[in-house]
Amino acid sequence: MRRELRRAERGGPSMSPGRRRAARRESVAGYGFLVPWLIGFLGLTLGPMLYSLYLAFTKYNLFKDPEWVGFDNFVRMFTDDPQYLQSVQITLIYVLVGTPIKLAAALGIAMLLNYRNKGSGFFRSSFYAPSLIGASVSVAIVWRAMFSTDGPVDNSLSLFGIELGGWVGNVALVVPMMILLAVWQFGAPMVIFLAGLKQIPQELYEAAEVDGAGPVRKFRSVTIPMLSSVIFFNLLLELINAFQIFASAYIISNGSGGPAGMTNYYTVYLYKRGFADLQMGYASAMAWVLVIVVAIIAFILFKTSTRWVHYAGENR
Repeated sequence: MRRELRRAERGGPSMSPGRRRAARRESVAGYGFLVPWLIGFLGLTLGPMLYSLYLAFTKYNLFKDPEWVGFDNFVRMFTDDPQYLQSVQITLIYVLVGTPIKLAAALGIAMLLNYRNKGSGFFRSSFYAPSLIGASVSVAIVWRAMFSTDGPVDNSLSLFGIELGGWVGNVALVVPMMILLAVWQFGAPMVIFLAGLKQIPQELYEAAEVDGAGPVRKFRSVTIPMLSSVIFFNLLLELINAFQIFASAYIISNGSGGPAGMTNYYTVYLYKRGFADLQMGYASAMAWVLVIVVAIIAFILFKTSTRWVHYAGENR
């Protein structure tokens, strides 16, 4: 049918004039259904992106016309804005520490659920639920109350003689608190890991047992290689999501980025510069730096994946 449609579009003789007109009307209808998406993409995605790229090279405060300043915004970021450099550092710590812990927790729980049949549906739903509500304002407010001074966590630790005070206002503890919140939302990668575990043939584990492999060896030699494509997928998604942390950090810090800027993550600082300080040109430059960094990380992951990602039926 596709071959006949292509011939019809080229005016080939394989179709009668009536069928050719019908095929043409079908093509027009298909493109017609794409029009709303194209309008939304051009007007709400591509257009604003291109305009923000222009604003990245301007000085713009939302009330006056943009003033072209070239690369001044980008130079200012790395040479004359210590708060920006701090936000980069805090965000990298959050991404590089929180993402591996979150994926490890997701894989561990997925392996436990993979070997449990009774009540598995209930446990899967229970573990997945935090991923649905984890980025909400209400959860961030509850999390702040739990880790504040004299909150449930503080009082529980004091029973064991551990006096840490509130985590929210503690410079040394607020970042671990945010990482715990991210790890608590391991439900989405857990479900994906669980689906990948279900696809691993049991014959491979049986063969490994015949060769004398224990649980650790089977995990290293069977589970990880056969799950490598799923690990790659989850790693890529979670890295991108971690760079975009905003709602929880903004709510927990009341929009201040405190204490001492330790919750002033990249997107929080971008928001403050753009909408609090009305430096929209500078904020646009920050946004494009983030886009470029995430794109480079994704490119590196795809390039290096050929060395450690295994796909079923692939010969190497």
